[in-house]
Amino acid sequence: MLPEYGRPVNDLLAELTALKAADLPVRGGTVTAYVYDTGRPEVHDAAHRAYAEMLEVNMLDPTAFPSMVALERQVVAAAAELLGRPGAPGIFTSGGTESIMLAVKAARDARPGATRVVLPVTAHPAFHKAAHYLGMEIVPVPVDPVTFRASVPAVEAAVDDRTALVVASAPSYPQGVVDPVEEIAAIAASRGVLCHVDACVGGWLLPWLREAGAAVPPFDLGVPGVTSISCDLHKYGYAPKGASVLLFRDAGLRRRAYFASAAWPGYTIINATVQSSRSAGPLAGAWATLQSLGREGYRELGRTTLEATRRLAEGIRAIPGLRVLGEPETSLVAVAGSPEVDVFVLADEARRLGWFLQPQLSYAGIPANLHITVTGVTLSGVDAMLDVIARSAEAARARGPAAVPDGLPELIASLDLDALDDATFAQLAASVGIDLGPSRVGDAGTGDRGVDGTGLGDGAGPGDGGGQGDGGGPGDGGGMAAVNAVLDALPAETREAILVRFLSVMYA
Repeated sequence: MLPEYGRPVNDLLAELTALKAADLPVRGGTVTAYVYDTGRPEVHDAAHRAYAEMLEVNMLDPTAFPSMVALERQVVAAAAELLGRPGAPGIFTSGGTESIMLAVKAARDARPGATRVVLPVTAHPAFHKAAHYLGMEIVPVPVDPVTFRASVPAVEAAVDDRTALVVASAPSYPQGVVDPVEEIAAIAASRGVLCHVDACVGGWLLPWLREAGAAVPPFDLGVPGVTSISCDLHKYGYAPKGASVLLFRDAGLRRRAYFASAAWPGYTIINATVQSSRSAGPLAGAWATLQSLGREGYRELGRTTLEATRRLAEGIRAIPGLRVLGEPETSLVAVAGSPEVDVFVLADEARRLGWFLQPQLSYAGIPANLHITVTGVTLSGVDAMLDVIARSAEAARARGPAAVPDGLPELIASLDLDALDDATFAQLAASVGIDLGPSRVGDAGTGDRGVDGTGLGDGAGPGDGGGQGDGGGPGDGGGMAAVNAVLDALPAETREAILVRFLSVMYA
């Protein structure tokens, strides 16, 4: 609420500190999703200071603030050099979702009348969001059940005259594997269709992993037929949040991503991104991070990340009841359980020990699993992480799988959620042990981390997503395992409807 009189700065900062008390920690490596830590405080400090320096520069009008043009040129040029096409034109965006949105828009405008986007089921939901916003149609294709890479024959069969864009991931987020980009791009080129590579996670990491000795397949703008690629700098570029780059094969295609309007009597509207006014703070933070680390800094981070990923995967394979899905080619490891070890229960147990492992629901024949993002700081704590996973797996074995009440998924699926107001939905949630009341939402640390595409499925929903005994889980403090198990038993459409209602209640 707005106070009657202004408050002192120290008072405001103290309140922010208090509000953050229930947040997951952003440094140290115990949170294996959402945050990326180099383990080098001086790099993050440089980024924060540069971010603040450019905070009030408005990127709406590049003629008014030429400093942001100079910074964007440098950042885009660095990405283009790294991703196979020095000098390639690009756009600095707020993140992977915006980069993907603009890539889909460019494809739509480049092929009038073509409305379909062909993509693997493992492609990021940002493509579904872009299609929803832009009036496009998603055509999903299966992935290999063992390697989890996109099926090339399925892609070829799905592409037709109505296809505007074909998508490949480098890597796909769920299992950390690189799709066969060369083959997919060749199919797109042979049909005169654009091909986008979603390298939001791996774009700034794969080249350094290759230098460290990893067998990285061709994936970037150097591959014939690839017409655009997205690369998040706030992931393995380690920049502050709000930093991504979208590169195009040529300037003509980049222009398709722009928006201009002169159909009003006000100032000239020309936007390179979805946003109009936006702070240059994230751009400056990204620039400062790249400059602070340099090529050798990223090489070293690549080496340590590769070693940590290999040690983590090997260690997990040695834990009874667990298996690694696919062969991780980057720094993303997906861990499946067994009838004896429920991964949702394992996540609760790990959270109780102070570690956050990100649950992923089953989909398209891919089992439920836990997702681990390895970063620059992971190597120093990989043994501790493996110990926590082993202890949590043993505890999960002792507890047994999360129980789903008979008939509950069917009951939920039969409900007309649109007919329920937020208060009634909160009461319904409470009846199955999920407290969405004011004492839980916000005060107990729900924050925004429960809704980022998987929401409650991230194991970070009501309460603080914690496990037994920390007061953060549903009902009697039993953690999120039961909630995730119920969601896992529901069809995707019902999961989505529940997550929308959860978000609405959270901000009510």
